[in-house]
Amino acid sequence: MENNTPAYESGEYVTFHVTARDGRDVEMAVVDEFDIENRHYVVSCVVENDEIRTDGQYIYRCHVQGDDFTVEPILDPKEFEWISRAYMKL
Repeated sequence: MENNTPAYESGEYVTFHVTARDGRDVEMAVVDEFDIENRHYVVSCVVENDEIRTDGQYIYRCHVQGDDFTVEPILDPKEFEWISRAYMKL
């Protein structure tokens, strides 16, 4: 089955890896970042075959230390809804 999802080159984006629910390692590309109430967040998309898939975006809480960063999922549904709505208003 052919993937007709629009994608673009990932070479210009910062990437990171997360573990999917099924245990797979998934590469993500940061496509946007923002701050709300003194917390930093990144918006990311899945990288597949060196291309960024644009059929879904994921928001993670982000912790930056120098040139390094770590991400963590937003597990509280209410917080995720609030952050998502705030991001859409930016």
